Amino acid sequence: MNRRTMLLGGIGGLSAQAQPQKDTRDARDLVAKAERGFAASMAQRDAARFASFLSDEAVFIGNREDQPALRGKRAVVDAWKRFLEGPAAPFSWDPDVIEVLDSGRLALTSGPVKDPKGEQTGRFTSIWRLEADGQWRVVFDRGSPVCKCG
Repeated sequence: MNRRTMLLGGIGGLSAQAQPQKDTRDARDLVAKAERGFAASMAQRDAARFASFLSDEAVFIGNREDQPALRGKRAVVDAWKRFLEGPAAPFSWDPDVIEVLDSGRLALTSGPVKDPKGEQTGRFTSIWRLEADGQWRVVFDRGSPVCKCG
C-alpha cells in the first residue's frame, strides 16, 4: 500500500465516521422531543400520556440501596400514580444532555429535576430505546438527589 492509498483510506475512514454524527442529530432531536413530552405529561397531570413514554420493559431505579427497582411499565405507572395526582406537579425536569448511539437505536438523556419553586433538587438520567413501532421509550431511569457538598 502506497502513501496515497493510505491517505485516501484514512480520509474515507474519517468520512464514514462523520456520517453517523449527522444522522444522530435527527435522532437527538426526536429523543429531546420525547423527553420533553414525557416531562410535559407530568406537568399536565396526564397519566395515560406518561405511560405512553415507557417501554413495557422499563426499569426505574430508586436512589436508595434499600429501594428495589420498579420493573415493568405497570409497576412504574402504579408507583408514579401519586406524583401524577393533584392540581400541581411535585417536580419537573428538562434534559441538558442528550446523546444517541451511532446506530440511532439507543439514547441517554440527563438533566436537572426541580421543585415547584424552580430550585434544583436532583438530577435524572434516562436511557431511551427506539422501539419497533418507531417510538422512543424509556427503558431505564434513575434520579439522584443534588449533592450538598462543601
